Amino acid sequence: QGAIMAKAASPKRRSSPKLKKDEALKYYRDMLLIRRFEERAGQLYGMGKIAGFCHLYIGQEAVVTGMQACLKDGDQVITGYRDHGHMLACDLDPKGVMAELTGRAGGLSRGKGGSMH
Repeated sequence: QGAIMAKAASPKRRSSPKLKKDEALKYYRDMLLIRRFEERAGQLYGMGKIAGFCHLYIGQEAVVTGMQACLKDGDQVITGYRDHGHMLACDLDPKGVMAELTGRAGGLSRGKGGSMH
C-alpha cells in the first residue's frame, strides 16, 4: 500500500514592516492611556457620575492604535459604540473627553453627548 506523501508547500514569508523604537513606545503609551482612561470611566460610571450607558473599550486598545497607525491622508473612520478609545487615539484631549462623559460644559460637545455620542 504505497501511499504518496505530498509535502505541503511552505507559505511565502512576507517581510514585516520594521517598527522603530519611538513608534513602538508611542503605540504603547497610546494603549496605556486608553486603558487607564477606560478604567477611570468605569469607576465613574459605577459611582453614577456618567449617565446612560457606558460601553468601555478595555481589551481593545490595540485595535484602534493599530488602525490609527495604518490610516492614510483622506481615510475616514466611523464608530458605532465603544468609541472613547477612538477619540483618544485621534489625539483628542482626555480631559475634554472625560468632561463629555460626565456631562460637563467643558466636554467636546458641551457635555450633551455623553458616552454614546
